[in-house]
Amino acid sequence: MECVIYQERTGECEQIDCRQQDGSCQATLERLAGLEQGEFAWIRMDEPRQEELQRLGEYLKLHPLIIEDAVQAHQHPKQERYGDVLAVAVKTLWFVEQTADVETGEVMIILGPSFALTVRHGPDDPTVEAARRFSQEPQMARLGPVGVLHAVTDVIVDAYADAAAQVRTDLTELERSVFSPARDDLTEQIYSLKREVVEFRDAIQPLVPVMQPFTTAREDWPRQVVPYFRDVTDHLTRTDTEVRALDDLLTSVLDAHLAKVGTWQNDDMRRISAWAAIFAIPTMVAGIYGMNFSHMPELNWRYGYPCALAVMALGAGLLYRAFRRNGWL
Repeated sequence: MECVIYQERTGECEQIDCRQQDGSCQATLERLAGLEQGEFAWIRMDEPRQEELQRLGEYLKLHPLIIEDAVQAHQHPKQERYGDVLAVAVKTLWFVEQTADVETGEVMIILGPSFALTVRHGPDDPTVEAARRFSQEPQMARLGPVGVLHAVTDVIVDAYADAAAQVRTDLTELERSVFSPARDDLTEQIYSLKREVVEFRDAIQPLVPVMQPFTTAREDWPRQVVPYFRDVTDHLTRTDTEVRALDDLLTSVLDAHLAKVGTWQNDDMRRISAWAAIFAIPTMVAGIYGMNFSHMPELNWRYGYPCALAVMALGAGLLYRAFRRNGWL
């Protein structure tokens, strides 16, 4: 657990070390319980235990359902209000370039009158970058705890845009491979990327209606925070549109690849059929002469055998020429 106390008017901050084992955690909880007017705390927790979060919840007067959701970390993007406490669940997302996988985590952002609590699950921690931006822009502290909500969601939405750009790059490479002359079966790769895009879509699409209400003025929030959330929501909407387009394009690429595989199979069947027809004439002639009848045409003629071979070659050659003209060979 990490905790920083901010002064809303000046933007000054006081870092509190909550990780020591010498009683500083208890001192931190008491400090949170005695926050003065114009102060608010930002508490950051990484995959906390139930007892740890419950202990903090007693000081912050959190609803039991908030604690349950924050510990379980299997929530869809949502916002819920319990009295004067707002809880917002957001999916974190990042792209693993080595495996072309989209990995997801979760951050629960809990806002009260004088505190902001972020609970993170998963290896990616957007609160680190959000805290850096928060410290570089002192005016954000004047917004109070809602400024933390903006900072964290802004970092997460930026990560969405970066991941979408990387997915588009992989999709472009797949498109080039699909429409190249090479006969490679890319069905598994296309389906794998589509599955990752579906996971991406499931993380970002439900967040759009969650963020929309923050773009209008609220009685309990500073009016100057509205443009910040409009900017975040605009970026989120654009990324959501791009992810939908990527999903549709992947479906088209998969259909095109399957059609191309079908064309390959048709070409193979035509070649096989063409060669079978070419060899059918020699097989027929040889079969007739192999019946050993007493009276066969040209058996006593000196050039009968070469003539039979010539007939076979001529028939096969004419078929080969015809199939080549039609593109079967």
